[in-house]
Amino acid sequence: MNPFVTILIPCFNEEKYIGALCRDILGQNYPQERIEVFFIDGGSSDNTRNAIEQYSSGFYSTRILDNKERYVSYALNFGIEQASGEVIIRMDAHARYPTDYVSKLVNSLYELNADNVGGSWHTVPSGSGLKAEAIALAMSSVFGVGNALYRLNIKKIRQVDTVPFGCYRREVFDKCGTFDVELIRNQDDEFNARLIKAGGKIFLIPGVRITYFARESIRKAMKMFFQYGYFKPLVNLKLGRAATIRQFIPPIFFLLMSLLIISSLWNYWMAVVFLIALSVHLLFGIIFSIPAVFRTKRAGLLFMLPIVFLLVHLSYGYGYISGISRFAIFRKAKVDAGTSR
Repeated sequence: MNPFVTILIPCFNEEKYIGALCRDILGQNYPQERIEVFFIDGGSSDNTRNAIEQYSSGFYSTRILDNKERYVSYALNFGIEQASGEVIIRMDAHARYPTDYVSKLVNSLYELNADNVGGSWHTVPSGSGLKAEAIALAMSSVFGVGNALYRLNIKKIRQVDTVPFGCYRREVFDKCGTFDVELIRNQDDEFNARLIKAGGKIFLIPGVRITYFARESIRKAMKMFFQYGYFKPLVNLKLGRAATIRQFIPPIFFLLMSLLIISSLWNYWMAVVFLIALSVHLLFGIIFSIPAVFRTKRAGLLFMLPIVFLLVHLSYGYGYISGISRFAIFRKAKVDAGTSR
């Protein structure tokens, strides 16, 4: 059984990765005549579009669609409108995929009678430096990002609440609607929550391994985690509940550290408590860094990785508090263009 598949790839200034992605798609063992590929470009100013045209010339059906709104949710919805596939797979330009990626996901989708399936992440550095490696390790650590199963080394197929990217039956979008355009980040989580609420089933397929490239700088990693935190309260408001308890830990930590810093300006003991709280976080960061140091033989990670943990946790916490202020207190749902990248 080879249902027709539409692959959706939102992209923006991805010339560094787009060539490898095109080769991965062209190398799929799924029948190429049963695949159409939509690159949905958000107005790239680099060589992304030329690279797509160059590398995708071997595809049976490839289109470049213009995403004038730039945001991923708009790109996905536009692609879904244009799609002819019975199965819709979202792929990300910032990743590499095995040759059996499409075939395994499609087979799993039907064998499990699922509505959405996805693979697990293997996060790798975008560069060779110590900072790049620390960012990648932080994004695949329980201490860094929590217990999201697709980021961890899960061995068995599991029914879950979300997966990265996603391989969907086309009809789920008729039943549940499309992606929420108010969400720049977390749009997958919100849609998958709606899917489950409607009786849908989502499965993680650990045998399908995605190689995901972490952000290449600490600043970009902090911005990404800020956005994750910023839109999480809006997701909670739309769903009428919080998906997990762990999401509250970074904002509580951010508030605690902020209050201690302010209080320490006129109270010596608050400064002491601040240093103790900071030291405890860094200590946990060191503890979770030790396995990485032995595995990679890079002693510098014992210093760098705890700092990255601290910065991304504070960024997520600050984003979450900002999101509560904007979406819950002031009730402003319109997104800011400045938060898109």
